[in-house]
Amino acid sequence: MDQVVYVDKKANEMQRLLDGEKNMLIRGANGRKLPYNRVHAGDCLYLINNNAEGEAKAKAIVKRVVQSEKMTEEESRQMLAAYQSGLQLTPAQKKRWDGKKYLIIIALDQIQAIDPIKIDKSNYSNMDDWLQVEDINTVIIK
Repeated sequence: MDQVVYVDKKANEMQRLLDGEKNMLIRGANGRKLPYNRVHAGDCLYLINNNAEGEAKAKAIVKRVVQSEKMTEEESRQMLAAYQSGLQLTPAQKKRWDGKKYLIIIALDQIQAIDPIKIDKSNYSNMDDWLQVEDINTVIIK
């Protein structure tokens, strides 16, 4: 399955993934929300900066997914620490994810830059940072 994933522009997340400084993404919330139970090994993620430019500029294959069950704040912190080497979270990102009851760690492989693809997100009413598109060709603006 193809998925469009927004990455943190302020933290230069896309470039850090492309440079090999990090190889994992994180998502989390106090409830189960996308991509919980909806991202799997083998999925292709198209990465787009969260700065309204609307173009996917990299892609990666999901290597492994680690999902938590409901956690305490301390368990959440421990999970962040356990995966920090792959996540390479900035202090602001640590603050954002710290204490979330549900965390998802997505290990990536085959991270590569692509020619920019304009993405049509008009069919996605919730402006989330993770869009399940099934086939990337259905959301490309030509």
